[in-house]
Amino acid sequence: MINKADKFPVIETERLVLMLPDETAAQQMVSFVTENREHLARWEPLHSEEYFTQNYWREQLEVARKEFLAERSLKFVLFHDGQIIGGCNFTNIVRRAFQACYLGYSIDHRFEGKGLMYEAVKSAIDYVFNEMKLHRIMANYIPTNERSGNLLKKLGFTVEGYARDYLLINGRWQDHIMTSLTNLNLKTEDIKK
Repeated sequence: MINKADKFPVIETERLVLMLPDETAAQQMVSFVTENREHLARWEPLHSEEYFTQNYWREQLEVARKEFLAERSLKFVLFHDGQIIGGCNFTNIVRRAFQACYLGYSIDHRFEGKGLMYEAVKSAIDYVFNEMKLHRIMANYIPTNERSGNLLKKLGFTVEGYARDYLLINGRWQDHIMTSLTNLNLKTEDIKK
């Protein structure tokens, strides 16, 4: 269910709430990233110590809301029973002839393997395709990240290629498998210029 009462989307699934919280969630974000520091390090760029502070997350949550209003990104925070357990981000939104973005996601190590990320990303994709009217979502993953590859396959993403030394992850250049999902229901007259 999508709540449109606010200018920021709130999606409620069977077990989750996806939203763009304000800066009052900064401490919860610090708890999430600190608790999952080691777990997520192998899939993310290196982070400075500032990344693990309330000031950093207050600013990032405010930036996420501004970027959404400017249609540059959509950075959902995933809540389960009031606790932050992950994120689902659609970034680098490009309109005009492309109508596309990149997908990224992360989940708390204690919630892996429960189908929660599938539940979150599926609902978020529905929003991106049906409400934001984007045509294409691209998602890339490190070949050894089998969970991510399986999730994207289950969501209907198609493998499009293999990029060597694609991103600087955990301090070294890492190969990535490139995938995408296309919105087959998007009508030309619905496209935002």
